[in-house]
Amino acid sequence: MNKEQLTQAWDKVFPLSEKVNHHKVTFTTQYGMTLAADMYTPKDSLPAGEDAHRGLPAIAVSGPFGATKEQASGLYAMRMAERGFVALAFDPSYTGESSGEPRRTASPDINTEDFMAAIDYLSMQDNVDAERIGIIGICGWGGIALNAAAADTRIKATVASTMYDMTRVSGNGYFDAADSEPDRHAARETLSRCRLADPMAMAGGVIDPLPDDAPQFVKDYHDYYKTQRGYHARSGNSTDGWRNIGTQAYANARFLCYINEIRSAVLVMHGGNAHSRYFGEAAYHYMVDGKAQGYSFTGKTNPNPENKELLIIPDATHCDLYDGGWTEARGKGESKNMIPWDKLAAFFAQHLK
Repeated sequence: MNKEQLTQAWDKVFPLSEKVNHHKVTFTTQYGMTLAADMYTPKDSLPAGEDAHRGLPAIAVSGPFGATKEQASGLYAMRMAERGFVALAFDPSYTGESSGEPRRTASPDINTEDFMAAIDYLSMQDNVDAERIGIIGICGWGGIALNAAAADTRIKATVASTMYDMTRVSGNGYFDAADSEPDRHAARETLSRCRLADPMAMAGGVIDPLPDDAPQFVKDYHDYYKTQRGYHARSGNSTDGWRNIGTQAYANARFLCYINEIRSAVLVMHGGNAHSRYFGEAAYHYMVDGKAQGYSFTGKTNPNPENKELLIIPDATHCDLYDGGWTEARGKGESKNMIPWDKLAAFFAQHLK
């Protein structure tokens, strides 16, 4: 993938803000992938207190799991650029306009490296202060963001929004309903057979049409990924998902083991009515206290608990924190503004000094 092959026309699920500049970029990872990204920068004069010679604080954004930069991550990046940050929304390896074959494959290691490669890229930009870089991970990429923050001390502040722990849900099932050796063995047997029978079989795309008995959170996913609200042709969640065996490694890993050792600032943000809220709360409590329900590993109390925060947005569902929540005026693209953009900006401004 190179710049000439990237889609140059604006094809996001949200309108471009008049307050930012935007252009496409690419960068490489240590695994040899070329990642495609959208760079958003403030259009107006420098924010108060910023020095042009110092460079601006920057934020790398990705997620949700199976989504692309044209969806929620791009919106987050643009809103942060409106508030004075250089912001980079990228497609993960094997996804969207980024490189990697077979398509729609995922790996705890490769996806964590995707975030760290974004830090590499931002650190080399003339308009960025390399000592002031943070990240935002949305949905499954919230857990990946925490894993990256535990591994890479260049990350000075992290927001995990409406997060999933992809390793926990892959190995234990939703709400830990399959957290047993027999259940995991049965799942492993199925995936093992898939490797020979049909290694390119796809799964995970949002079901369409919805069955009458679909859980509310599945309806919420449909409302985002399968309507004009958030549908995008390059998004696996909007179309046919990701490779069945492409997430096999997630089911056999637990990658939040060391988040209780993150010294930098972390904000875990979740909706009060989100089905996934238990992921964020457990991650927060394990990060601060060294223990939490659903975690088989234990650790010591975090050395810097004072810069960790759990923010619950009342009445918000999982997908409300993708775009702020949708109103009935779909044709106008209006939202309920349930994402506290100024709060996020203040968090990064405080910790990216």
